[in-house]
Amino acid sequence: MATKIKKKTSKQTKKTSVSPFNIYWEKKNYYLLALGLLVTIAGFYFMTIGPWDSFSSLVISPILLFIAYVIIFPLSIFLRKKSEKVQDTENDPGKS
Repeated sequence: MATKIKKKTSKQTKKTSVSPFNIYWEKKNYYLLALGLLVTIAGFYFMTIGPWDSFSSLVISPILLFIAYVIIFPLSIFLRKKSEKVQDTENDPGKS
């Protein structure tokens, strides 16, 4: 007689793994992202004021856009809270 083979259900074979992106973004990151968007919009606004060779188009606008793209946006992406283990070892230098 043939033996019955039990089929595995999807619940048995599915392994749950924790996503590393689960708690990455905090309020601070969203505030920095919003600040970056505001500075970018201000930079493009100053670019449109006056003629093409005005002070605001040639000096203020590039500075604001540089600050937004090179400083604020990367900070909003890469800045994150230190883990508790790292903070504990930094606070207690006697523990190894």
